[in-house]
Amino acid sequence: MFAAVVDAGSFTGASDLLDMSAPGVSRAIARLERRLKIRLFNRTTRTVALTEEGRRFYDQVMPHLWGMEEAAATASGGVAAVRGKLRINLDPVVSGFLLDAPLSGFMETHPELSLELIARDHLGDLVTEGFDMALRFGEPRSSSLVARKVLDTAVVTVAAPSYLDRHGRPSQPQELRSGKHTCLDFRDPETGRPFPWEFHRKRKTLAVETDGRLTVNDPGALVHACVSGIGIAQMLLLAAEPLIRAGRLVNLFPDWMDERFPLHAYLPSRHHVPAKARAFLDFVIALGSTSDVVRPR
Repeated sequence: MFAAVVDAGSFTGASDLLDMSAPGVSRAIARLERRLKIRLFNRTTRTVALTEEGRRFYDQVMPHLWGMEEAAATASGGVAAVRGKLRINLDPVVSGFLLDAPLSGFMETHPELSLELIARDHLGDLVTEGFDMALRFGEPRSSSLVARKVLDTAVVTVAAPSYLDRHGRPSQPQELRSGKHTCLDFRDPETGRPFPWEFHRKRKTLAVETDGRLTVNDPGALVHACVSGIGIAQMLLLAAEPLIRAGRLVNLFPDWMDERFPLHAYLPSRHHVPAKARAFLDFVIALGSTSDVVRPR
């Protein structure tokens, strides 16, 4: 009931999801609050919002609820058929990763399913825009959507061999602030400002102010500019690893790549997740668990 109130944004909405009365839901939440000895929701006549303690509790219990639903689905033998169209809002970096992955095998496994992958730099409104799911990098923002972390990937600093031949290879991150090197900035679609350059090693974080002479807002443009030898870039290892392996990019500071960037799946509701959405989510999770460039959830 607690999860249903969060998903629906109100006791009335939760009562519709659970097919019970709104006062019954409210009394159940009150009993839970008494048992936990915390206030889960701030209530007004118009809105119901999680308290700080309620948000922490929600983040802790949701993985367990997901696990129980997955166990129940497995036990039932996957009665629901995986068919129809699945429309997915994708972070552009994820789009490239999926298309390089064994997507054909997933589609052969589910011949009655068709995919529509829409790469966008923002989440938008899933329900209004007709999306079944979204896969986005970054920490989840508070919303009525259900967020589940799928994997983590490292942030890596790279340059093309042609660039290093002309400018030399920096031996430590601090050299990037000297003005000797050209750094390529990537604009954060959420803030509109370039991502700051940070380097992480264990518990140490080093911030470096760079002279970004070229700023882009498309991951493909960042990769292309870096491979072309225009400058040094920071990007997700998920995108850079194939190019590093092929010798087209060089990992400059392998000892400073402990920063992790999470990938989250967003669903309109935790309740009655369609079989097609669950199948695709399981596929992405499996990719994360077998990839050398990500750390599974």
